[in-house]
Amino acid sequence: MQQGQEEGQKDRPCAVVVALADKDGGTGVYALAITHSAPTEGQGAIEIPQPVKARLGLDGERSWIVVDEANVFSWPGPYLRFVPGKGAESAAYGFLPPGFFRLLRDHFLESARAQKSALVARTEYPRPADPTLHSF
Repeated sequence: MQQGQEEGQKDRPCAVVVALADKDGGTGVYALAITHSAPTEGQGAIEIPQPVKARLGLDGERSWIVVDEANVFSWPGPYLRFVPGKGAESAAYGFLPPGFFRLLRDHFLESARAQKSALVARTEYPRPADPTLHSF
């Protein structure tokens, strides 16, 4: 697992694909970045269908979810960004449709099992209650 920067290079929405109880009773998440940049050759990313983007309140530009790199941190944590003037509930845009979520999760797990993914631990990296969970 890589050690990440204290903060990401820029604020961006993400898709949480795994949530685990940590040894201290908190929750740790694996979050996949959402980007407007088309994937480069060899990069694992899945385009977000426009109807899904619209339902979540995201902009109309094409976007992808990167499935071969996950940020790992405690939830909630200092990495969440709220809509100005709104509370903590605004950090969650909503749920992904079940079929699309399964597609993301399966690609992420496939990449992790093949050791083709990077896990970037942020400062408040959760220590899982069951250490075998990081071996997918």
